[in-house]
Amino acid sequence: MEKIEIIQKTYRDYVLENGTPPASVYIFMKRLNLTEAEFYEYYNNFESIEQDDWLTSFKEARQAAESEEVYFQYSVREKLLAFYYTWVEVLKKDRSYFVYSYNRLKQPVSRYTGHLALLKEAFYAFAMELVMEGRESKEVVIRPVISDRYVDGLWMQCLFILDFWVKDTSRGFEKTDTAIEKSVNTSFDLMGQSVVDTVLDLAKFVYQNRK
Repeated sequence: MEKIEIIQKTYRDYVLENGTPPASVYIFMKRLNLTEAEFYEYYNNFESIEQDDWLTSFKEARQAAESEEVYFQYSVREKLLAFYYTWVEVLKKDRSYFVYSYNRLKQPVSRYTGHLALLKEAFYAFAMELVMEGRESKEVVIRPVISDRYVDGLWMQCLFILDFWVKDTSRGFEKTDTAIEKSVNTSFDLMGQSVVDTVLDLAKFVYQNRK
């Protein structure tokens, strides 16, 4: 096991056993018979370990979802569903740790991302790719002003799903699966062509062709 992996694992074990981060980097590294300097080769502080763990969970889930041959035949809606289903499975492997980390976040999480900062950055890039692809496939409709906020809306959806999963007590987290399906379907129904768009398009046509 590499030194960085030892630091990560020991940190996870420590916070789960004690319910709080170590008092200092010095004390933490002494436990490993390593120096502070060796810690700072990889991280600036304990929060950066948690940032790295959340980002790693995202990368692992996205890579796993995209490794399925059928993934690139999916609609944009299905790609997001595949990512979320895979992500909660990845998080489930270390649920106690991720629940601990999430519960330490300052509220509201949408404003104070804390150790979700790197996850947010990676998710925004992913969501932007999906929105752009959705525009090309006509799954996502371009609307004045609102279109620029689609990615923000998807990030809020991501936080909703994460919060739901943390609090979910259903067997096998089956309610989380339902929350994922319903929230993703709703978001794409809102971003896609709607009855309102059809009515407005008709009104625009009539106005432009009035005599």
